[in-house]
Amino acid sequence: MKTNPFLLTDYYKVGHVFQYPENTTLVYSNLTPRKSRLNGVDEMVFFGLQYFIKEYLQDYFNENFFNQPKDTVMAAYKRRIQTSLGAPLPSYKHLEDLHDLGYLPVEIKALPEGSKVPMRVPCLTIENTKAEFYWLTNFLESLMSAITWQPSTSATIAWQYRKLLNRYAGETGMPADFIQWQGHDFSFRGMSSLESAVLSGMGHLLSFTGTDSIPAIDALEKYYGADADKELIGGSVAATEHSVMCSGSKDGELETFRRLITEVYPDGIVSIVSDTWDLWKVCTDYLTALKETVLSRNGKVVIRPDSGDPVKIICGDPEGKTPAEQKGVVELLWDIFGGTTTDKGYKLLDGHIGAIYGDSINLERAEAICEGLKLKGFASQVVFGIGSFTYQYNTRDTFGLAMKATYVEIGGEGRAIFKKPVTDDGTKISATGLLQVIEENGKYVLRDHVSREEEAQSALKSVFKDGKLIREYSLSEIRERIGRE
Repeated sequence: MKTNPFLLTDYYKVGHVFQYPENTTLVYSNLTPRKSRLNGVDEMVFFGLQYFIKEYLQDYFNENFFNQPKDTVMAAYKRRIQTSLGAPLPSYKHLEDLHDLGYLPVEIKALPEGSKVPMRVPCLTIENTKAEFYWLTNFLESLMSAITWQPSTSATIAWQYRKLLNRYAGETGMPADFIQWQGHDFSFRGMSSLESAVLSGMGHLLSFTGTDSIPAIDALEKYYGADADKELIGGSVAATEHSVMCSGSKDGELETFRRLITEVYPDGIVSIVSDTWDLWKVCTDYLTALKETVLSRNGKVVIRPDSGDPVKIICGDPEGKTPAEQKGVVELLWDIFGGTTTDKGYKLLDGHIGAIYGDSINLERAEAICEGLKLKGFASQVVFGIGSFTYQYNTRDTFGLAMKATYVEIGGEGRAIFKKPVTDDGTKISATGLLQVIEENGKYVLRDHVSREEEAQSALKSVFKDGKLIREYSLSEIRERIGRE
């Protein structure tokens, strides 16, 4: 939806310009993760600001405000205010003056994207650069918050997956180059919008290269200087869906498998959804019949269960009704195709066969599967399709990401301000005054109520000022900063 960007806000914001004390000339605010609601996670991966700056503070504001006739944008703005609030604002001069200026007079200072930010440490500050536009700082809160919370949240969760899979790979002897593909983004169709799929998908690709979210790759090229001709941004493999398997008929399922791996994909990796009717029949009868065909292919056939309890399906259910259910997919594949043993002594399936599970996976289930395989003597070799069950089940409150003002200047005098609700449990207590973020023992820490000189020496560096992006980060830099090993 393309509209006047000054309507991309909460209604209460439109009147704040008149509510600040007289002679206010500066508002200084910060964006901070206040509280983690993910067990064992006390740092947030900061990511998505550069997208927000390029897409909104530059392209969107220019296209839909500054580059439009002033009379046109002001008429649309006044109409919306009048029809919704029932009365005009006391004045519209603040917006008219901004249109005349021709750019957003704010400065954003931020930590490098990909930084791991502890709770209650700001990832950015924002303030106006021209006195008469003091109101603009916090006016941008609604839009900034709506766009930035999801990429940071998904990037953090992907990083947790990466740490988990790194750990089990190390314990069971999986090759390091496998891990970047072990977490595969399946979330596109389950996200709340195309933009949320893109933002989350970019966050996933900071820690992995496996993805089915094609637009996320395009976005990383457009907004983060990536180049698919020169680096691996993300990739996927050929894969079926249930409509394909059903169309071949239940009685013809074995022949569908055979046709797929000999005619359609005679070599390379192909993932085949295998629970359309009877997963256990596929993993015993059909694959036994296809054993020599699979082993003679130049590539890998990946079996994809897609329903049931993920842990029991992959690792086996001791209380299962049949021997196949009791063994689970990985052991059944081992029984047919065999494999090797890693240097840590764990079984690794023959390279022509593998498994992926992507239905309702979350961190807890992924860990249970890795642990279950390990206990059975198998290496951590299942690929996880990480979908909307992981990436959509979050909100801005997952890390309590909030923008609050901590310093203002009124009548030429600075005033440190803060929020400390007596009814709060401590979560909503804000910092105070000008802020400085420094590194101590490899972690960022906050010092508040500092001088302007100290604030200027912060790890928060200017990235946007007066309409211009002045510091830019590439995908490769961000990946290196996160560290995927």
